[in-house]
Amino acid sequence: MSALGKPQAVRSRGLSGGPVAVRSRGLSLRVRPRPLTVTLLLTLLAAGTGALALTRDGLVPPAAVLGALFGAGSEQAAFVVLELRLPRVALGLAVGAALGAAGALFQQLSRNPLGSPDIVGFNSGAATGALLVLLHGDPAYVAAGAAGGGLATAVIVQLLARRGSFRGNRLILAGIAVGSLLASVNAYLLTRAALDHAQSAQLWLIGSLGSAERHQVTPALLGLGALLLAALPVVRRLDLLEMGDEAAGGLGVDAARTRVFVLLIAVGLSAVAVSAAGPIVFVALCAPQLARRLSRGTGTGLLPAAAMGALLLSASDLVAISLPTAGPLPVGVVTGALGGVYLAWLLGRGRQR
Repeated sequence: MSALGKPQAVRSRGLSGGPVAVRSRGLSLRVRPRPLTVTLLLTLLAAGTGALALTRDGLVPPAAVLGALFGAGSEQAAFVVLELRLPRVALGLAVGAALGAAGALFQQLSRNPLGSPDIVGFNSGAATGALLVLLHGDPAYVAAGAAGGGLATAVIVQLLARRGSFRGNRLILAGIAVGSLLASVNAYLLTRAALDHAQSAQLWLIGSLGSAERHQVTPALLGLGALLLAALPVVRRLDLLEMGDEAAGGLGVDAARTRVFVLLIAVGLSAVAVSAAGPIVFVALCAPQLARRLSRGTGTGLLPAAAMGALLLSASDLVAISLPTAGPLPVGVVTGALGGVYLAWLLGRGRQR
């Protein structure tokens, strides 16, 4: 107790730079220095990549970009920065963070490094729901369609993988099967759509930030923030499930309820990403693994994975708009190539071992 009788925060540090525990008035927070440092560095790199995208072609110099961001400068610079470029950069960061966080939750939930939403079919399901809205409904409800499609896919995959208790290879196989079926459904929907609608939907299915607008940024950021805040308290319980359901139950963790809650959050994050930019591939697969290697942490690693996802998608979009192609290149093409390189690297490491 202090001289004024108020409780003081108690801090304890583990050996060799271990986690720092901070407790005050019944609240407990564990902070691991290295993952926190990695998260901050990745966030700064992602922001720097976004800043490069704002000044990529030299038409708007850095001073003019800063002036436009702070309400100064010419109207032409403000229009280019605030209306054309900033929405794309901000949406790319939000979508990348959502994909990275969703991948981390899915991989920890399934105990499998391949358990990302694009591999196990949830992105395909979200794309099916969004396509139905885009082609036959009101585009204002694309996010709701994506969330409904992703949730329905999660239920189907869970039923097929029920004996596996949402873990292991059974989940991956069930997700691949359902994802393949839904990819065929998506192709069928495109063949039955009007030509102009089919062309725009096909570009969206590849994954693109080219049509980003200001009104899309705020809902994406709000959805991302709300879902991350909802995920943070449950991540600790999810990590305790590594000990087994019985051991975690002895510590007061309801295994079934925790898995369902994490699944809903992960599907919501996937829906945020898919509704904003389409089913962008491989970011959710690569980001958690790369972040875990950098932070050398255990468990879910939610925030490092989100920061890595934002960096990967922002850098991929910068590459997409900088390549000398005949037309604008969808960012999904670049992330697909990135994912192929990543898988080849994993194969090479496995062969060396």
